[in-house]
Order: sequence, then structure tokens, then C-alpha cells
Amino acid sequence: MSNILDASLAPSGIKKIEWVRSHMSALSQIEKKFEKEQPFKGLRVAVSIHLEAKTANLALVLAKGGAQVFLTGSNPLTTQDDVAAAVASMGVETFARYGVSPSEYEQLLAQTLECHPHLIVDDGGDLVSLLCGDCAGYADELFGGCEETTTGILRLKARERDGLLPCAMMAVNDAKAKHYYDNKYGTGQSVWTAIMDTTNLITAGKTVVVAGYGWCGKGVAMRAKGLGANVIITEIDPFKALDATMDGFRIMKMDDAAKIGDIFVTVTGCKDVIVSRHFETMKDNAILCNAGHFDCEVNVAQLKEMAVSVGERRKNIVGYTLKNGKTLNVLGEGRLVNLACGMGHPAEIMDMSFAVQALALRWLVDHKDGLEKKLYQIPDSIDDEIGWHKLAAMGMEIDRLTPEQEAYLNGWG
Repeated sequence: MSNILDASLAPSGIKKIEWVRSHMSALSQIEKKFEKEQPFKGLRVAVSIHLEAKTANLALVLAKGGAQVFLTGSNPLTTQDDVAAAVASMGVETFARYGVSPSEYEQLLAQTLECHPHLIVDDGGDLVSLLCGDCAGYADELFGGCEETTTGILRLKARERDGLLPCAMMAVNDAKAKHYYDNKYGTGQSVWTAIMDTTNLITAGKTVVVAGYGWCGKGVAMRAKGLGANVIITEIDPFKALDATMDGFRIMKMDDAAKIGDIFVTVTGCKDVIVSRHFETMKDNAILCNAGHFDCEVNVAQLKEMAVSVGERRKNIVGYTLKNGKTLNVLGEGRLVNLACGMGHPAEIMDMSFAVQALALRWLVDHKDGLEKKLYQIPDSIDDEIGWHKLAAMGMEIDRLTPEQEAYLNGWG
């Protein structure tokens, strides 16, 4: 039985789901195939992704393909209670509520896994972590899963090295449809939409510090530049730093950037990117936010210890006043700013990412008998299928190689 806040919120959530479904064309094409072919008939699928309308659509598509879907969120501050109520009313067992405590959040994840899933969809590795720990008994029928995020992929690689993966896992984050499209353009737009809506402040003319120049960082920096900001990149990878330089951005260590930044956005997947020594040197009214998966990139706990007073300044903005009299503003408690303070990626963007999830799950079913407990890359055939779907839905055509051109490219002479 579902565990949601209030079933009466469903009508509002249904409107949200209907809106995104009308803008997720690639997933709609996949849904038609799934409904006809029933690839997941008789299978239980546990899904843990930020629970909003686009995620609900993915769950409904899997259900149309025959799956019994058990849905939860992947962050307490990104669950939308009306969407949770809506998708529960549409036949998907749902275990998610906004703003729960860490222990309650883990209980919701565990409830989702009580179904003894055959397949999982994870976002940041929370389901895998439980299936390797307190919920190991629920993995008895598990044979495959997908991981959505960079952070989650890093954790899966570490588990794979130590022989601790509970099942075969697909690296969805590494798909072309995910990192080219979602990570760059989705993160770039949704982060700045959330920051500007939350603060009601101008971006042009400000100094923006972006920590990390992976695909997400590229998108955040690109959009900041387009909004008229002066952009500084901090990095630990020399080639990513060089790449940022060639794109026209300044490179600094965070120790130096902390002194001059007006807005800080962390996008690294690591912890302690901004810590006490940085807080001490920041400008009055500096804005700090995170676009990485977990809320440890900006060390808010250290900031709270340093503060002489703490208070809400606007919805989703907490001000920390230090002994030196300066106030630093943290958005969304340091959690994913585009979801904690906004609506997340646009529907057309998540259409591509969730299409990868859907087709990767189908691939796992098709290859079930030969799977090993290791991390699998998304086959090019899946990426290409999604790309062609999306182009067709957008009314665009591109050239295709002739047989002679394919032979030329694949030959050695």
C-alpha cells in the first residue's frame, strides 16, 4: 500500500503529469512499443528518482509495458506531494513524502524495496546501498538495474572494484542522450531558473563561481555567461581546467575565487568543495548553492557552526550571519538547487534521459540470462534509437551514410 502525504492532492498532480506527457515525445513512442510488446510482464520494478511529474511519466510508461512499479523519491526536498498522490491514484505503488527526516526517508526507500524487485532504477545509489546492507534480503530476485547520476556511477564503480554489486547495473549517466543533453542543457537551464526565481536577483554583472567543469558544470557556466555573468571555474582536473580556459572562462583555486564570487554553484559530485576557510573570506550576501547530487558539496554544517545567527530570508533561502558581520545565503539547504528550489529539468530534456532508462531496462530483460554483476555501458543502439525518435518528433531530418560511406569509414585501406 502506498505511503503518501495526502491522496486528495492528486488532481493537481495529474495536471502536472498530463502537461509533461504532452512534451515527452521520445518516451511516448517507447510507451506505444512497450504497450504492444509487454517486455516487463510479470516483473517488479523499484524506482528511486526525484519524484516529480516527469518521473511519474517514466513510472507510467514502465507500467504500460507490463511492470508492477514501486516508486519513491531520491531526495526528501524534491518530492512533490501532489505528484506522488497522482501517480499513486494511477496504479503505481508510491512511497514518498516531502520534507521527511533522513530516517523517515530511508524507511520509504526500504518500503519500496519490500516488493523484492526484479529490476531497479536508482539515482545516487541509495537503493543499491540498502540492497547491499539492511535490505539485502529483498534482493533475492534482483537481476538488473540502472543508475541515473554521475555520483551514483562513481559509487557503483567502487562497489564493482570490491565485488559488491548486487546485480548487473546500466550506466545511464554515461549515455550520450544523458550527458550531452540532460547534464549540459538540462542542468544549465534548470539551475539558473531556480536561482533566479528563488532570489529574484539579477545575474548579469555578477561574478559566478562554478565548481567543476564536467558536463553539468559546462551547462551551468555556459548559461551564466549567456546571462551576462563573469564566470570563474574551479577544478581539480588539469584538462577540464584547460577546456574551461578555451571556452573563455577564468580558472582559479576556490581559496581565491571565494574572495570575489557573488554566486557559487557546486557541480562536482564530491564533498567539502566549499568549507569554513572559504566562508570566512566571502563577500557579504554571497549566494551559495549546489547542483551536485548530495548536500555535502557546500559544507552547511560547518557554516552553521560558524554562524552567530541563522534565519530564513526568503522561501528556500537561509541566511547565516558570521562573527565578521557578513551574511552568507544558502539556497535549498545545499541540496540540488534545481529541484529543491525549482521544477527540475525541462520535460523535453528528461524525455531523453528517461527514454534511456526505459530502453536500458528492456535491454536488461532481453539479456537476463547472460548478465554478470558488473557495470554495463549503454549500447550505442539505444542512444541512436532515442536520437532518431527525438529528431523525428521535432520534425527534423539528417543525412544517413550510404553503404559505400560506411565501408569507407570502417575499412583500413
